Parts: sequence; C-alpha cells; structure tokens
Amino acid sequence: MKKTLPIAMSNRHIHLSQKDLEILFGEGYELTKFKDLSQPGQYAAEEKVDVEGPKGTIKGVRVLGPVRGDTQFELSVSDAFGLGIKPVIRNSGEIEDTPGVKLIGPKGEVDIDKGAIVAARHIHMHTTDAEEFGVKDKDVVSIKVGGPRGLVFDEVLVRVSDSYALEMHVDIEEGNAAGVRNGDLVELIK
Repeated sequence: MKKTLPIAMSNRHIHLSQKDLEILFGEGYELTKFKDLSQPGQYAAEEKVDVEGPKGTIKGVRVLGPVRGDTQFELSVSDAFGLGIKPVIRNSGEIEDTPGVKLIGPKGEVDIDKGAIVAARHIHMHTTDAEEFGVKDKDVVSIKVGGPRGLVFDEVLVRVSDSYALEMHVDIEEGNAAGVRNGDLVELIK
C-alpha cells in the first residue's frame, strides 16, 4: 500500500525575534495575522520587510508568526544569488555559520549577522502519522513525485510532533522543478 502525503511549496519569508520585530516596527509591536498557515498555530502576518544583501534588495518579504527566539530569513537559491550571498541549505532553526543580511522596516533597520538559509526539504508529521508511516523524528527519507516532471527527492528530514499536521515542505524552486502544486500527493518510498 502506498504511503502518500500532501506537499506544499514555501516562498521566501522571514521569522523575527521580538527584539528585531520591535526595532523594525516599533517598541511593543505585535504581529497582525493575515492568514493561517497549514501548520497549527503558524500564520502569515500582514507585516513585510525589505531584505538587503551586498548585491541587491528584495522588497516586501512576508513575516510569518508567531515570533521566534532567533530571526531567520528563508529564501531560494536564486534569491541568495540576487542578494549576493552564498546559499546555505539548512534545517529550520540551524542558523550558525550562515550569511547575514540587512532587514529594513518602517521604523528601523537590523543587520543580522546570521540566519539567511535555504530551508532543507522536510516533512511535518503528527506522532500518529509517524507511526502509520513507520518513521520517527529525524529520520531521513526519499519522496517520489509522479507526473510529467516526476522525480525523487532524497535527503528529506522527518520532523515529528504532536503539534504538526502532515505535510512535506519544499522551496518554491524545487516545487516548480517537480511540477507540483500545493496539496498534490507525493509518495514516501523510504
């Protein structure tokens, strides 16, 4: 029996610490929810910032909430080249030895010395999904994408938590290369 799950593409976005949020938007500032995302408790905020690198600027990068302990900018490989920074593929939250960028908000600017990453492909799984799929947290699996541009994604990290909803995440460039749309089903082939 095939083990299928939905896939979703992630476009560039930024997670802010409370400290950086207040520098960019003002003291005591709180994010304004624009819309809920697929993972419980996560949302796209109304707020956007400009991101500046040595060679270019990306205007209007969406902030995702809620705030985090560390600021992290998730971008594509093409975005990194456009900004003039080296693309570094990392799991979310692993920001040591990654490039920094300048963030520009309506009330101030922040130079972060690390935190610009190309997010590694990963799967969010609830603990019951992990049991059903026969995997555990931090396993690395392969995922088969069907269709005219079908391919196999190797090195897909499994992240398991009672607070996750089942979904694989790839960046927009990987998703476009595979010809997928948000919600398409892909197969875990281990």
